[in-house]
Amino acid sequence: MRRKEFEFDTRELKGNIGDYEPVRLVIAKPGEDLKRWRAYINQYHILKDKQVFGSRLQYFVKSGDAELGCMQFSAAAWALEERDKWIGWTKEDKKVRLHLIINNSRFLIFPWVHIKNLASKALSLATKQIQEDFLREYCYAPVLLETFVDTEKYQGISYKASNWIYLGKTKGSGRTGKEGTLSKKAIFVYPLQADFKECLKGEKPYKVVAPQ
Repeated sequence: MRRKEFEFDTRELKGNIGDYEPVRLVIAKPGEDLKRWRAYINQYHILKDKQVFGSRLQYFVKSGDAELGCMQFSAAAWALEERDKWIGWTKEDKKVRLHLIINNSRFLIFPWVHIKNLASKALSLATKQIQEDFLREYCYAPVLLETFVDTEKYQGISYKASNWIYLGKTKGSGRTGKEGTLSKKAIFVYPLQADFKECLKGEKPYKVVAPQ
């Protein structure tokens, strides 16, 4: 029998968020960190770990040395009618600046972790640090977050509690636009700065730094 590469500490953690502060997000670095992150996702997330393209960051949700969950932010969906109407950009705008939107494509609080308000705390931390993290890793700062919630299985409570904006439902088309191939999902977005629409439409510059 093949031995598991990682043994997880699955002892129950419960209580209020204040009992575990400071909670923080820590980037899963290439190597053992990222292997462990992927092992957690493959073991405990319904969507497993799938190949993503373009810029992406994976995080551990941590309290002290304890790992409480995982998050991933990666490339935004191309075909998303409700989002595109809400932004009011053109197809050409989207071609040039879609990278300024990033998708919270994985979010997992481990099943043995029962800490009140942990999910909304993790989302709050992400919205505060994701721009600087992307600026450091990829030399540009995104201006908008998006995510999809399968409402047949989940209610999106943590996103609602964290003031993400509900835009409507997807058309079940997947990332590229072929309608009806997937279940319809709720679309939530979170602006990272007040002038995000102007940045996405090319009316204002976005933050960039020169590569080191």
